[in-house]
Amino acid sequence: MTVLLATPWRPEYPIETPRLVLRPHTRDDLYDLVEFHSDPEVVRYIPWPVRTREQTRVALEAKLDRGEVTAEGQWLILAIVLRDDREGPTGTVIGEVLLKCASIERGEAELGYALHAGYHRRGLAFEAASAMLAFGTAPVSDGGAGLRRITATLDERNGASARLLERLGMTLAGSGKAIFKGEPVVELTYALEVGAS
Repeated sequence: MTVLLATPWRPEYPIETPRLVLRPHTRDDLYDLVEFHSDPEVVRYIPWPVRTREQTRVALEAKLDRGEVTAEGQWLILAIVLRDDREGPTGTVIGEVLLKCASIERGEAELGYALHAGYHRRGLAFEAASAMLAFGTAPVSDGGAGLRRITATLDERNGASARLLERLGMTLAGSGKAIFKGEPVVELTYALEVGAS
């Protein structure tokens, strides 16, 4: 049964940060997406496989209406676009940031992100994820999602992602065994409790 949100998640676009713009995807994003969807280094710890251009095009088509969340289980999926040409060509899509409506009853969501390898270690993923968390934790009356808890799950070998989550103020909430891309792994869950001291 589909559980609908009383107030859909519909951020005011574009979401701007000092160096980035977050916005829904368009078909014109395909070339930039292929650059990192096809990179084994980028997708190593992401559920996606290494994708061909055609596989990326199909994936992009499924994301075109993900600028709004109306029901539990849906993902808000936004392109991470450079606005500051000191970091690279302005307008380039360098990644994606995601927020899944995990539970309406618990006010819980799951954070995700992917970034082109050429833009790692510049604080850009932190900047994009911070903006998404700001939307997620802002009260509904202020145009946010009004979430009470945001989690992120990762392979324990992904130390860079764990450090990013800790910089975002998330703390380790649990761990467990899982199968990821056919391989047994230890999954770590980080959480941000909204309003927690």
